[in-house]
Amino acid sequence: MTDRDKDMHQKGTENRVEGAGKELEGKARHAKGDLTDDKSEQLKGKAQELQGKAKQSFGNAQQDMDRKGRDS
Repeated sequence: MTDRDKDMHQKGTENRVEGAGKELEGKARHAKGDLTDDKSEQLKGKAQELQGKAKQSFGNAQQDMDRKGRDS
């Protein structure tokens, strides 16, 4: 495994972890909005959840590219 491969795999892992954290923060913010009947917080929470999911997907794609690159 080259340094570049390690970098790609590591970046994918970091993006997956950061995305999971952002998604969790968004869920908490959305729940807070539900409890307080604050539509703005609900929407901001939902947006944050989606950002987290997107970042996780990007991390998964980075790791998949890394695996495919090593298999070639």
